[in-house]
Amino acid sequence: MKIAVYAICKNEEKFASRWAQTAAEADEVVVLDTGSEDNSVALLRQRGVSVYEERVEPWRFDVARNRSLERVSADADVCVCLDLDEVLSPGWRQAIERAWQGCDQLEYRYVWSFTPDGSDGVVFYACKIHARHGFRWIHPVHEVLSCDHTPRIARAGGLQIEHHPDPAKSRAQYLPLLELAVREDPHNDRNMHYLGREYLFRGRYGECIDTLKRHVRMPEATWADEKCASFRYMARAYQAQGQAGEAERYLLHAVAMAPHLREGWVELGRLYYAREDWSGVAFCMTRALRIENRPDTYISEPESWGALPWDLLSLAEYHLGLREKAVEAVQRAIELAPDDPRLRENLRLMRSAD
Repeated sequence: MKIAVYAICKNEEKFASRWAQTAAEADEVVVLDTGSEDNSVALLRQRGVSVYEERVEPWRFDVARNRSLERVSADADVCVCLDLDEVLSPGWRQAIERAWQGCDQLEYRYVWSFTPDGSDGVVFYACKIHARHGFRWIHPVHEVLSCDHTPRIARAGGLQIEHHPDPAKSRAQYLPLLELAVREDPHNDRNMHYLGREYLFRGRYGECIDTLKRHVRMPEATWADEKCASFRYMARAYQAQGQAGEAERYLLHAVAMAPHLREGWVELGRLYYAREDWSGVAFCMTRALRIENRPDTYISEPESWGALPWDLLSLAEYHLGLREKAVEAVQRAIELAPDDPRLRENLRLMRSAD
């Protein structure tokens, strides 16, 4: 089996050597550099990587990725698209070889972010490992693989890719490229959702709300989890504008859309916490904590699966006079966040209360 790792690169000298090392078990390692002004190209070539240099103007991620894929040898069996800020888990090649039985695309566990204590944050299954032929990248940003046939997808057990980005790197190009993506394909619900979310990140709250309202009304938007996230993001935008009533209304839409997700219940509970509506907090956290299986999608937010729900429940029960239950709840929170001094102080205060 011939396995190729390929990537695009621009000013990634911070990660170049680590990336080349993590990809070293591949039979071929190819990088398309799109205009680095640092030492990226030299560092990659020193590690034996085949580096090609070409500017992509106007810039689009899909075009750049397709041009990097074109540089992979035609006789490669498997192509692994691996960004320079990503790391393959040890034993990755053996995991691919085991899983690559009668399929032409693999999905694998992808750790997109980490929490401050170093544990996994946002985790989902990605599928950027594919056969050499029949695949191409589409969309200017948040690009995805498109296949000229219905792909046979298998899950690669034991294979994990971790994302360790440079927090100082600019995301400025994302918004105009997302706007372009929506103009090019106005019926793509995924990109509409991403565009609304990007407006939220930029503090453009009116545009966030307008775009996400479009998203949840699209006939193509059939995934309840993503629509729930759109309602939650609209609520955040309303709250940022001082419209707490509208924020509550949209969070109620969120939990109605996907009552099987913790995230909506936790966010609604936080709103009630700000109002000191302790019955509302207790109800939302109880509903959230009944949900025990965390989805393996990018919609899942680590905060909802850590100490926060138990923390909020303990505070609500304390204020409702349910002291024993409050102590039990804060102890559960401490189990999940043992180094949090505030939780330990809350436990002391709850135990010493009259």
